[in-house]
Amino acid sequence: MAEFKYTARSRKGDKVEGTVEAPDRHSALIQLEKMGCVPVSVMEKSASAVAISGKEGPRFTWLTGMRERMNGREVLLFTTELSDLLASGMKLGNALNSLANRRTKRAGSKIIAGIRDEIMQGSSLSEALSKYPETFSNLYISMIQAGEASGAQAEVLRRLVSHYERVQETKEKVTMALVYPVIVISVGIITMIFCMVWVVPKFKVIFDQMGESLPLPTKILIGGSKFMAQYGIFIMAGIVILSVIINRWVKTKHGKMWWHGLLLRIPLVKGIVASSIFSNFARTLGTLLVNGVPVLQALGIVERTVGNVVVGKEIRNARDRVTDGTTISKPLSAGRIFPETMIDMLAVGEQTGDMAGALTHIARRYEGELDRKVKILTTALEPILMVLVALGVGFVAMAILMAVFNMTSGMG
Repeated sequence: MAEFKYTARSRKGDKVEGTVEAPDRHSALIQLEKMGCVPVSVMEKSASAVAISGKEGPRFTWLTGMRERMNGREVLLFTTELSDLLASGMKLGNALNSLANRRTKRAGSKIIAGIRDEIMQGSSLSEALSKYPETFSNLYISMIQAGEASGAQAEVLRRLVSHYERVQETKEKVTMALVYPVIVISVGIITMIFCMVWVVPKFKVIFDQMGESLPLPTKILIGGSKFMAQYGIFIMAGIVILSVIINRWVKTKHGKMWWHGLLLRIPLVKGIVASSIFSNFARTLGTLLVNGVPVLQALGIVERTVGNVVVGKEIRNARDRVTDGTTISKPLSAGRIFPETMIDMLAVGEQTGDMAGALTHIARRYEGELDRKVKILTTALEPILMVLVALGVGFVAMAILMAVFNMTSGMG
């Protein structure tokens, strides 16, 4: 039997500390529940001081220097499970305790346990979630606040689940659209490097022994192979360093503005980016309005969650232009970022008093548009990339064959 030190809350909410003997931690938790206590932390006395209670909040990771966080899928799973437990009648503290104990990933367990501890100490759920801004967005916290104010917390969680499922689905569509091009480009680059570093030098030895004059394409190929063999490491190092510098610059205010603006102008890509942004805008704004968040506050949240600083800046400008606190179609149309069709649908929603319904229609329209744009991109990229790879490999083959034909004709 092992001895476990515990911290718990009694039915009256008082803090209780002590020890229990049990064969394992799960059995210790069961004993505490039979005693009428809600466990806050349970730790074997011989174990290390790092407990699952999560009081200290997420730690900094040694590799990235960033605080531990839950990814989008983990947040969606947590929200789904919490919604189901609350809908079944379980109290919030018990539901969070159950979720914290069943987690396998350390970050998720610590964060959920930390939220549970905040709840046990008298904080609201929104206040507890706000302690973890790396995991829970302003949208998430604002909707929970609206649910607490209206007393419909379980319903708000269900709406959050629906919202994040659609957001995750949109992200996966865009990611899947990029998988095939990345694979083709990677295979093409690896093939070219293999030919230049391993195949061409072997033919160069043969050509040197023959002593024949080589065609221009063959000379270019051999020169490129020699250059790559001598300076390949430096080229790779330069590419890595340049990539890191560009990546850091793109994360700056000016770099992000330039990059996000470029994404809205690149052929084939701009349609996917714009459709994703507009559907996300409509879904997020509609979800916030349905849950009773005021228009101006909702626009402020959407500005930070839309995922593009160029569009976010235009939303901020539109928010500043809103005068009556409700009408947003005219302020949004002034910036000429949002398409006219979308503005017209918003205006109709304002006139009929059904903004949430109009935003739902807009989201569905641009989600369908996103599907169509993704298909166009994949259909167009496939032949383009195949032709580019064929040109590269074909040039290598042509240059070698021209030299071989030249030598055989000289021998005849």
